[in-house]
Amino acid sequence: MKLMRYGPRDGAKTPVMLDAEGQARDVSGIVADFTPQTIPALPELLGGVDPQSLPRFDTTDQRIAAPIGQPRNIWCVGLNYSDHAAEAGMAVPDEPILFNKASGTYCGPNDPLLYSDKMTKLDWEVELGVVIGRAALNVSAEDALAHVLGYCLVNDVSERAWQAERGGQWVKGKSFPNFCPTGPVLVTGAALGDPGRLGLWTEVNGERVQDGTTEKMIFDVATIVSYMSQFTRLEPGDLICTGTPPGVGMGFKPPRYLSPGDQLRLGIEGLGTQHQEVTRL
Repeated sequence: MKLMRYGPRDGAKTPVMLDAEGQARDVSGIVADFTPQTIPALPELLGGVDPQSLPRFDTTDQRIAAPIGQPRNIWCVGLNYSDHAAEAGMAVPDEPILFNKASGTYCGPNDPLLYSDKMTKLDWEVELGVVIGRAALNVSAEDALAHVLGYCLVNDVSERAWQAERGGQWVKGKSFPNFCPTGPVLVTGAALGDPGRLGLWTEVNGERVQDGTTEKMIFDVATIVSYMSQFTRLEPGDLICTGTPPGVGMGFKPPRYLSPGDQLRLGIEGLGTQHQEVTRL
């Protein structure tokens, strides 16, 4: 299944399923929305539905919303690409490095990337997002993917000065509003294939700055989900951002950071593209 949502940032969204031609089909007659409350039932509700039997949804002039409703939790994994760890001059971790983003960072894939005058080192991070489909607590790596609904594209936006120079708490540099553009589409594992073999990239003002592959992930999706479930109960709709390849702004010599007016495009193979403009508050 390939799932999307359309509608204003504040207000009701229309949930759709994409057919074989990529046409949006309205599923609101089956499920009102894709939310943490409805996600556990989605495989049963939609798994046997022929998209061609559903009404077409006209996407003209419609805002693309994040593909699921507001998650309860946004989890992140740091330094999860071997080539990014090398870029940062840091050792490959023995265990996944975990941190959070505030839930208020969550936004649509093409929403503006908000810029505050208090920022000095605003950075980009293309990442594979994992959406939990059913609760996971103490699950094995072998069973972990059965708890995943699907995958999406995420920009784990970071303010590096706040992250690294304000007391060492990464959450400070990760939690400003609109710091987690998500989508446009959520694709189930059966439709996507192996999440460990996907190309992912970022362009800034038309220049390709990140061009990596999930094959370089140190900890794969199953390992991450199983590991996290030792310490917390992963809930339906929870979003896990699994790390970024090299090419982030702080990795350049000298470092390169974003300013108002800059244009970003990001993409992951099979998961679409997103676009943000850096916009001053």
